[in-house]
Formats: sequence, C-alpha cells, structure tokens
Amino acid sequence: MPAEKAFVPRAISGAVRTALADRPVVCLLGARQCGKTTLARQLEPDRAFYSMENPGHFETARADPLGFVQNLPDPVTLDEIQRAPELLPVIKLSVDEDRRPGRFLLTGSANLLRLPKVTESLAGRMEIVRLHPFAEAEKERHPGRFVQALLDGAFRPELHPAPLRRDLELAERLVAGGYPEAQRSAPARVRRWHEEYLAAVIERGLKDAARVDRADGLLRLLEALAAQTAQLLNASRLSRQLQLQRPTVLRYLSVLERLFLVRRLRAWRRNPAQKAVTTPKVHLLDSGLAASLSGLRAGDWVGNRGPMGPLLESFVVQQLAAQAAWTDADIKLWHYRDHRGAEAAAVLARGREVWGIEVKASSSAGPGAGRGLRRLAEDCGERFRGGVVLYAGDSTLPLGDRRMLAVPVKELWER
Repeated sequence: MPAEKAFVPRAISGAVRTALADRPVVCLLGARQCGKTTLARQLEPDRAFYSMENPGHFETARADPLGFVQNLPDPVTLDEIQRAPELLPVIKLSVDEDRRPGRFLLTGSANLLRLPKVTESLAGRMEIVRLHPFAEAEKERHPGRFVQALLDGAFRPELHPAPLRRDLELAERLVAGGYPEAQRSAPARVRRWHEEYLAAVIERGLKDAARVDRADGLLRLLEALAAQTAQLLNASRLSRQLQLQRPTVLRYLSVLERLFLVRRLRAWRRNPAQKAVTTPKVHLLDSGLAASLSGLRAGDWVGNRGPMGPLLESFVVQQLAAQAAWTDADIKLWHYRDHRGAEAAAVLARGREVWGIEVKASSSAGPGAGRGLRRLAEDCGERFRGGVVLYAGDSTLPLGDRRMLAVPVKELWER
C-alpha cells in the first residue's frame, strides 16, 4: 500500500526563513514535484498565495504585469513564476521602492537565471534557495548531518558485525529516488509515475523554459544520459549515438539542466597547470528517474551490479548536494579525476578547504579504496582536510591515512 500523504519536514526550511528575514525577494527553485509549493505554504500559511498554474492568475499576470503586481497583497507568494517572467521587471521596480524583507516569495520549476525570456535577474534583491527532491535523511525524518560530520572530521573507525545483508534495502532506495509523490506510490507503480512525470515536465518545460521544436530529441538525450549517468560528458559520442548535431546536443543538455533533470558536475583542479581531467560529469538529478529510464530494478543489485555502480554514484551526489545546501551555503560541489584515472566522485570545497568522497558499490572497501582520495590529497596539498570512501558495508574502517576512512553509505541518512 502507498504511504499516507503527510508533510515531511524539509531541512532547507531554516535557510528559506533566514533569507525571508533578510531579502525582499526569495526564490525557491527546484524540479517539478519536489515539494516547493508544499514547503512555501507550510512555512507561511497566512501569506497570500497566487499560482501561475491557475489560468485566471496566469492570464491576468501576462496581460497586465504592472497592474497585477500593484494589486497584490503584501507579503505574497507567487508560485511557478517561470510561467510569467514578465512579472520579474515589475517586481524589481516594486522592491526598489520598498526594500522591506520577505515581501515576495517566488517558486520556480526552471532556473530563472537561464531562461531565454528573463532579462531581469533581480541581482542584489533576490536570494535563491534550491530545493532538491527528498534526501534519504529527510525521508527518515533524520537531521542529516553527514556533510557536517565530514567537515568536522567526526568519523572514527567502528567495527560492526553484519549478520543481515542490507544490500537490497540500498538498491530499493536507489530506484525509488526522492520525488515526494513517487514515495506514495506502491513499488510496482513507481516506474509508471516516473514516466508520467517526465512527460508532464517535458511538455510544460518546452512551453515555459526552452526553445526546442521537438520533444523526442530531448527525451532521447535524457534516456542516453540515464544509461550513462555519472560518466564524463562526451558530446561528440552522444551526437553520433543520437544522430543529432553536437550543438543541438549541448543545447538540449542546457534545457535539461534548466528543468533540474540533470546536473553537470564540473571538474575540480587546483590550478590551470594541474594534470587533471577538466571534463564535467553528467548526473541525472534523481536516481529513481535514472533507474526507470534505464530499466533498472532493485533486484539488479544482485544479478546486474555493473549499471548499479554509476546509479549509486549519482544517488550519493544528490544526497551530498541536498545536505550541502542546508549545511553551509558556501560549499561547492565538484568531481575529480587525474590524468591517470584516479578519481573521486565528489569534491566538497569551502573556501580553500577541500574534502573528497569516493563511492564503491561493493560491501567491502577493497585494496584499491582511497586511491582517488590520495591523489586528490597530493594535488591539494595543505588544502586537503579529509575524505571518505562510501561503500555498502557496515563498519567504518581506516585506510592507512588518518584523514581517510571507509564509511558505510547508510551514514548519509543515519548520521
């Protein structure tokens, strides 16, 4: 039976409240169906609410942006603002006359700063807060302090017997993903929900956020990226595979980023002379959507482990991105790969400080664990603060360097 619909507290709520107390405009950005509207209503239930999904609100806003904004209650929430970008210049004029904090709370399902029709960034007036699909810690109603523990160097070796294998539990988390509505679907129906979700997002996105004549090319690219999630971007190979021009592939990729369906994770390097791969990795933002597009099921963890490794890496990157957003807004996320193939799935950088994370799908750390962390540490020098190898085991194990440990991946939601 699907779980009953209930509000799940979002860890980013504190960041939204802080922004509302400081800036006249706050924009909550994230993928469709990731919980933006629910969070906006829950944070300030007495605030006036207008949705651009409502035909009456939408038509009035598009026909007379100035009159619409001038007649709004104050404060107000404007939902799905990317549908009516004409409102943004008027909002700018309004807040230039009255800079009181918290006047406008906007939500958007496309990156406003990258939309073709948007010319006003509201720079200096608007703070953007990004909402991700549910992190596993949020599903468990848990504080989610993995990233903070990593920054604090709080992990210590711990041996735990593992009489019961929990590999399938991890695999089920990968294929479920984090969209709230998907959590309320029976496992057998999640794939169908993902299909319907994607069709709706692409249809709406082509109207609101993109200059793409045909949706089929966009969908084919997304399917190809799902099968290659967590791999280095190779636009030329994708061009040949999909029989699309390379500039078209790159343009479609940008559209998918605007719609928060994929993440282009840039490569970290200390300086331009460093011998490191500079190509970004591309991750589907939600592992459940990637699994559905790739035809992967939880049972493949046992019988078809190969494709599950990259899926696990994308899953980990998503957990880290979500936790970093509510832990410290100054954290930047990268990937690392040197010219000899040593890699770290994620690099967390805060100022000059750097931490690395490897990801292994095995239940043991293995003799090669930490190779990427050691190379990253050499390249970072004194900037390197520590790193972990996340794996599917139960014990936290030393890796021969006091700054590095093998840590169970479950710490992402149990820490």
